[in-house]
Amino acid sequence: MLETESATIPLENDYQELRDAVAQVCGDYPGEYWRALDAKSEYPTKFVKAMTEHGFLSSLIPEEYGGSGLPLRAATVILEVVHTTGCSAAACHAQMYTMGTVLRHGSDEQKQKYLPGIAAGELRLQAFGVSEPTTGSDTTQLETIAVRDGDEYVVNGQKIWTSRILHSDLMLLLARTTPKDQCEKRTAGISTFLIDLRGAQERGIDIRPIDTMINHHTTEVHFDDFRIPADSLIGEEGKGFYYILDGMNAERILLSGESLGNARYFIKRAVDYANERIVFGRPIGKNQGIQLPIARAYAETEAADLMIRKACAMFDNEQPCGAEANMSRLLSAEAAWNAAETCFDTFGGFAFAKEYDIERKWRETRLARTAPISTNLVLTYLAQHVLGLPRSY
Repeated sequence: MLETESATIPLENDYQELRDAVAQVCGDYPGEYWRALDAKSEYPTKFVKAMTEHGFLSSLIPEEYGGSGLPLRAATVILEVVHTTGCSAAACHAQMYTMGTVLRHGSDEQKQKYLPGIAAGELRLQAFGVSEPTTGSDTTQLETIAVRDGDEYVVNGQKIWTSRILHSDLMLLLARTTPKDQCEKRTAGISTFLIDLRGAQERGIDIRPIDTMINHHTTEVHFDDFRIPADSLIGEEGKGFYYILDGMNAERILLSGESLGNARYFIKRAVDYANERIVFGRPIGKNQGIQLPIARAYAETEAADLMIRKACAMFDNEQPCGAEANMSRLLSAEAAWNAAETCFDTFGGFAFAKEYDIERKWRETRLARTAPISTNLVLTYLAQHVLGLPRSY
């Protein structure tokens, strides 16, 4: 055990039974399964169903609503193992981190209405409408509006990079309910809604898929006088930005687990190939030009693992962990990308062949340095909020 001022961090191979269970499920979905989906840009329905049936996606839902009630550390381990095996949780991971907004700020009625169905796999909460084409990372300037009209809100605007909405029954939406010029703070006047998407395209939503380099089922969404019940509002009107911020630490820690898993996947593939590939009468792993980058990638991965464990421990003990969550995201994203590049170099020309799965995972891994938060934004957060440097934006 490693003692810190803030938390006690388990350094042993924690949740081994859970790790084994996740790995066993993932074993039924080898590389050819993902390659076939990638080629046709199809959704991994069978994989998501299996993850749901085994209760992995409801790990953070309290037992009273049909979930497992596990800590964030356990959920992070689930995502780590999924990606260590070469699978991808991107099609269903949002259900874990969007859940926090409902759990912490939703009404009892909303929880009772939706959480049991989500835990049972009868409902999917996969879509998260935040980003907009003109606002980028400055969420406070979003232009999608929701105007109260009796027992309803009328939504107009556009969202982009809204993944999985075509495979989701429910959606979290961030929209402005008070004009910016009427707010004292730029973070005020924004509200969060839990929207039932069933039949939504028939009453004011236009969903257009975006063709991207990775199979994440990304779309842009247009709202045209889209009416939703007033009880779709989560918490208090105008406080939605803070509700979303409240869940970002969990999101960043969870997705750090995915990057950690990707790093481990690439390191294992690189080591195995370096030991097997014979060139000039010797395994290429004997060459320092091959082995040193792999060793460095391993060291960076282990360092990221420690930061993720610390962030999880602090989060699960309800301690402030903004810096730790952001550092977990930064270090894991960089470790995964460096491991991906190293693995690609190790495989050489064969890395370009789809049958080896390296190029697919390489493409997927690059996303972590950009979304849901770029590494540069993490650094500006640390500079301002931890080091005390002037605000840069």
